[in-house]
Amino acid sequence: MRVLIIKVSSLGDIIHTLPAVTDAHLAHRSLVFDWVVEENFVEVPGWHPAVNQVIPVAIRRWRRNVFKTYINHEFKAFKRALQAVHYDLVIDAQGLIKSGIISRLSRGLTIGLNNRTIREPLATLFYNKVYSVPRTEHAVDRVRQLFSRALKYNYDKSVVDYGIDIDRISGGHPATGRKQVVFLHGTTWATKHWPEHYWRHLAHIATDSGYRVLLPWGNPRELRRAEFISEGNEQITVLDKQSLSGLAQKINASSGVISVDTGLGHLAAALAKPTLSLYGPTNPELSGTYGAKQLHVNSNFKCAPCVMKTCGYSGPGVTGKFEGQKYAVIPPCFSSHKPENVWQQFENLLQE
Repeated sequence: MRVLIIKVSSLGDIIHTLPAVTDAHLAHRSLVFDWVVEENFVEVPGWHPAVNQVIPVAIRRWRRNVFKTYINHEFKAFKRALQAVHYDLVIDAQGLIKSGIISRLSRGLTIGLNNRTIREPLATLFYNKVYSVPRTEHAVDRVRQLFSRALKYNYDKSVVDYGIDIDRISGGHPATGRKQVVFLHGTTWATKHWPEHYWRHLAHIATDSGYRVLLPWGNPRELRRAEFISEGNEQITVLDKQSLSGLAQKINASSGVISVDTGLGHLAAALAKPTLSLYGPTNPELSGTYGAKQLHVNSNFKCAPCVMKTCGYSGPGVTGKFEGQKYAVIPPCFSSHKPENVWQQFENLLQE
């Protein structure tokens, strides 16, 4: 039986789909999955041994220049690859209009969530069959339920296995087990950023405790932050720019991870690494890191979680102090996550 998965983005959403693939493969060993995914994340589905072919799509890039995409025949090539196989089932695990269109362009019976439980109800126009999965469930459980109902099997909710083949990430080289921690400091929303002074303070605490700190980055702004955090501390390494597989290797070789609300935090969870995730304006209940050894540190600030991309706080300013300098804590909801407390909780997590 051949199944096509439509889950194009973002990184966290793609990783959330992996446990459902594991469930389905355990229930039906003959299942073969293909997967449509944004070109930036093409490495991730291939980490799972049940995924046969990964079909890249470039919606984000195509939107910037539709005319060029049409002229150079990129979309036609994608459509040709998408329609090369007739699938027994096409599962739209994304629930957006764009993913619904892709599912309709494919060849096979299309499956998705119904219009009361989907993110964009108009996407249901592209499905042959729909299922209802409560919106109050965590994103991982919602996808697992959708797959189990579409493919007719039961699964053990208490067991979460992302199914990642470590050899496909590490190239057969085992994790070193060094005493090091990865700080995932980059994220999309401005309001989800833990203050850079907090990161710098935390890095000093970590290195004083005998850990080497690794700082990845994905764009110039994140590189500048990494350089600020590492300034004057030889036990901190600002990594070269990494592929997703390269960064997965670094995470897998670490003792643990401290992260803001970002897709890379979900990668750490999928690798079963002890991960402390910092939440200010967002709520991890429905889409936080999921699995073993995951600690969510939530803000107790009066207006959190606001789930806003722009901070609307208008009360008195909140300040911190490190190395004799005062600084503003922005956004202020993170003032409840002091570096000393974060490190103490992280060390407790490592000892569990």
